[in-house]
Amino acid sequence: VDVIITTALIPGRKAPVLVNEEMLSVMKPGSVCVDLAAANGGNVAQTQPDEVITTSNGVKIIGYTDLPSRLASTASTLFANNVAKFILSIGPQTTKENGMFHIDLKDDAVQNMLIAYNGEARWPDKITPFSPPPPPKVETVEVEVLSPEEEKALLDKNSKEAYIQNSTYASLAALALIAFGLNGESESVNMLTSFALAGLAGYQVVWGVAPALHSPLMAVTNAISGMTALGGMILLGHGSSDSTSLIPDSAAHWMGAVATLLSFINISGGFLVSGKMLDLFRRPEDAEDYFEFYGVPAAMILAGIAAAAFSPMGDLEVMSGTVEIAASILCISAIAGLANQETARTGNVLGMTGVGLGLAATAADMSLSGASTVSFAQAGVMGGVGAAVGAALASKVGPTELPQTVAAFHSLVGLAAMAGAAGEFLGNPDLDGGVLSTIYLATLIGGVTFSGSLVAFGKLAGMMSSKPLSLPGRDSINLGMLAICATGFAAFLNPALASGALDMDPASIQLASLGLVGAVSTILGYHLTASIGGADMPVVITVLNSYSGWALAAEGFLLDYPLLAQVGALIGFSGAILTWIMCEAMGRDILSVILGGAGTPQVSASQGDSAAVIEGEITTTTLDFVAEALQEANNIIITPGYGLAVAQGQFAIAEIAKKLKGMGKNVRFGIHPVAGRMPGQLNVLLAEAGVPYDMVFEMDEVNDDFEDTDVTLVIGASDTVSSAAEDDPGCSIYGMPVLRVWKSGQVFVFKRSIGNTGYAGMQNPILFKDNTDILLGDAKDTCEGLRNAVDSM
Repeated sequence: VDVIITTALIPGRKAPVLVNEEMLSVMKPGSVCVDLAAANGGNVAQTQPDEVITTSNGVKIIGYTDLPSRLASTASTLFANNVAKFILSIGPQTTKENGMFHIDLKDDAVQNMLIAYNGEARWPDKITPFSPPPPPKVETVEVEVLSPEEEKALLDKNSKEAYIQNSTYASLAALALIAFGLNGESESVNMLTSFALAGLAGYQVVWGVAPALHSPLMAVTNAISGMTALGGMILLGHGSSDSTSLIPDSAAHWMGAVATLLSFINISGGFLVSGKMLDLFRRPEDAEDYFEFYGVPAAMILAGIAAAAFSPMGDLEVMSGTVEIAASILCISAIAGLANQETARTGNVLGMTGVGLGLAATAADMSLSGASTVSFAQAGVMGGVGAAVGAALASKVGPTELPQTVAAFHSLVGLAAMAGAAGEFLGNPDLDGGVLSTIYLATLIGGVTFSGSLVAFGKLAGMMSSKPLSLPGRDSINLGMLAICATGFAAFLNPALASGALDMDPASIQLASLGLVGAVSTILGYHLTASIGGADMPVVITVLNSYSGWALAAEGFLLDYPLLAQVGALIGFSGAILTWIMCEAMGRDILSVILGGAGTPQVSASQGDSAAVIEGEITTTTLDFVAEALQEANNIIITPGYGLAVAQGQFAIAEIAKKLKGMGKNVRFGIHPVAGRMPGQLNVLLAEAGVPYDMVFEMDEVNDDFEDTDVTLVIGASDTVSSAAEDDPGCSIYGMPVLRVWKSGQVFVFKRSIGNTGYAGMQNPILFKDNTDILLGDAKDTCEGLRNAVDSM
């Protein structure tokens, strides 16, 4: 019940209490009781004669004893107000121009009420009777009723198409296996087996990761991809000389040193950033973590390696292989641990342990290959410096800077993979076709990952425009660069093909081809990523995350190192699945995103945006009005965006949500899968502010509830709540699933200024809707002001 009017007034006797305290306590905030028996004590508990009071749960009790006498003046005022507005609308306000008077006889209300005009009577023959417009035509959709035989035929057709699709994928996989079998070596079969099994494991475990933990997932896998350090260490130990200097003495060793340095920056910074993020999800009521006990089995494994290396016990090669298996299992378990908030921190620790054991196993392999003491010292120095740099960078990273930081770390993995591939080529004069193919592939993937990640970093950090680069012939440019890489690949494998056109020896042709693919792939990575709009950057990050895994896997095949192939497959497949999840959430075609927007229409700068013209007026509101609306509302949804992260307003909005929930209101946070600049960033932000897990919901969980929502607060979000994604085929985000906030009863959009657009660079049509008001100001200041207003309710 929202309104109760009581009339049990008995002259000369105390009025009976019809609405007691218990009844008041269960009424909704904003409800009203009009007590017409207030003069004799009232029919409602807490009624005060001639006063309006508000109960602790927000129910207003009106106790006026002169209410009947107030009605006449109130009715007169309302009628006079309506008449005055009508008179003003006849002429003075018709044109909306000051001093301009114009009577619009085409207005049905005016011409029906105006009985005389310019000294002439209009009634009754000059007045056109009002006729309401015809009701809108209801389009009827014919539903085709199928017979049982037709239903069976349609079912068989769909089943056949599914089988054909699956058969096509299986045929492509079979061709790849045949090509590997015809050109590979027997030793590579074990590598391929490890690669396939680890890839399947990554495929399975990533599906279990909660969407709220997608950001930590990417940070953890990015840190694990720093295992490119293993390749750098192997290069440092390969062919080491008797030199006592810590400065590398060959090009291959220099490449190994560079790869080791960059990889350790990634390992150290990546795991520290992951740990900081996951600590934000920790709550005071959570059980204590005793990770120190995990040090016992890790120490036992390290002791086993030491025993095999420095005593006659066991075989170091066998022990090293055993430790590699443990490292691979731990890395897989790290991703599995990110399935929920309770085990996520354990997953991060398992990942660190897995990488640590991998480094220990690689040190053992360096010893087996005859690496000198100087090689170990070089690896230690590069690793120590890299770890220190990574730790320093991670210490400055907060939830707001998380997306660009992950992108920057991805670039290091790509560059390390390129250095590792180049070092392997420069350090080994006689290489077979399989190894040469892997070197070329690792360089190609590494170059795309390196430059693409730098572009993503620039866009996410605001150093580059979020608008897509739209060069004429975009797709042709990409195809041309791929053709150059393919030509270089042929010359790299068989220098004789280019000897007629180039006056160079075979070794120089191969070196030039490798340098060519390094340069062209770097340009290709730049162009592919720059051609993708800012709204798709969250997907780009997941693609680059997958690329870093494939680069690591290629290095594993290159060095014949199963651990690298296993971990690379794990990261590659998990990143690919996450990319697919993000594309589904954004309504994007995965191949188009991977290929730099291939197949999508280009819009030049001169053409501008082809989005539809938005009609309507933008209205602003005040803090007091928003606070009053929240007080009267029962169902409230808060949809935060990246603007909340930039303004650091999460703490104030968390307090508001907790206060409203304490008042008995249903308060929820609705999170878009790509809210912010990377998957799960807003979940991390709200966790930092201490928002309970049970108040945070994904888009699919709340999107159908907006029609039953009284008030929706949109704070720092634009593209993810834009109705243009569903209504305007000409806009850049058309087809992207969004939070349908405009279906709420009342929408309040917190914005710094009306002219600000979303990351896709377009205005949001919901700002012009009748049920939407804008609250202008810095998100942090606005949220803090609203918090103070809510606290005073």
